[in-house]
Amino acid sequence: MILQVKLLGLVLVLLAVAHAGFPRYFNWAGELRAVSLINRQMMYIHTLFIALAVLLMGLLCLLCAPELVATALGRKVCLGLGLFWLARLLVQFVGYSPALWRGQRFETAVHVGFALLWTYLTAVFFVVAWGRA
Repeated sequence: MILQVKLLGLVLVLLAVAHAGFPRYFNWAGELRAVSLINRQMMYIHTLFIALAVLLMGLLCLLCAPELVATALGRKVCLGLGLFWLARLLVQFVGYSPALWRGQRFETAVHVGFALLWTYLTAVFFVVAWGRA
């Protein structure tokens, strides 16, 4: 299970780094031009802090996998991380309109891929949390 937690760590670090490309990929300079300065800045700042939180989760998994798996505190941390990623999994289905991906091959693949990733993150953290590692 330690290897799985380290793998999660690598995936989370890569996900955090990918956030750096969001403004350009989603054309925020053009798309957000019409919103107020506070809303525009909130998008950038909240994205930065989400990326930071995901990066720190990834580093925790990479650097402290044995402790996460083998200690009571580590398993409690994993329970919290599992709940976090379970919430993200649910938002994948109730927070995004199917109109954004349905009938579009690439967008559907991304939607399904991220749903699988959130499921994997949730499952590994819950397995560790419940001591079945």
